[in-house]
Amino acid sequence: MRKLKAQIMDEQGLDRTLTRLAHEILEHNKGAGNIVIVGIRTRGEFLARRIARKIETVEGATLSIGSLDITLYRDDLLGKLQQPVLKGTEILFDINDRNVILVDDVLYTGRTIRAALDALVDLGRPRTIQLAVLIDRGHRQLPIKADFVGKNVPTSTAESIRVHLKEQDGEDAVLLMHPETQE
Repeated sequence: MRKLKAQIMDEQGLDRTLTRLAHEILEHNKGAGNIVIVGIRTRGEFLARRIARKIETVEGATLSIGSLDITLYRDDLLGKLQQPVLKGTEILFDINDRNVILVDDVLYTGRTIRAALDALVDLGRPRTIQLAVLIDRGHRQLPIKADFVGKNVPTSTAESIRVHLKEQDGEDAVLLMHPETQE
């Protein structure tokens, strides 16, 4: 069982963070001309759509937005007894020679991102793949680093980060959870 240790972001803080990420992406790419946004299902997909809307508002352009299901690319599937639930990849545009902005909610060990990179490369040859994450909590097991980070939140391995989004959870919040101690 986990209990709330701290609220890292509320609705306004999350919105401000996504606005900053959108501006950083635009600045780094010198505009929206060659970028496409791909979110890792599930919460990364919702964050990707929000960031894309902010970029579209600033640039007056329409972006290609997709979602990536990495289930079959995960390296921990062999240890699970249940059949994986596939949500489907929806990338209905060409990623060849494009700057792909890959979006996820929390960067932890790097294994989810490694799986996402494998999945993307199976779909084409992007010019670049840039990673944008809402929260980077550290504890990497693979040499993966985000290009755009909403907030760095140092955690212990016993703690966890929960991202709540209106589209999935009915509210916007980022929470730091701590395991309850047994007495």
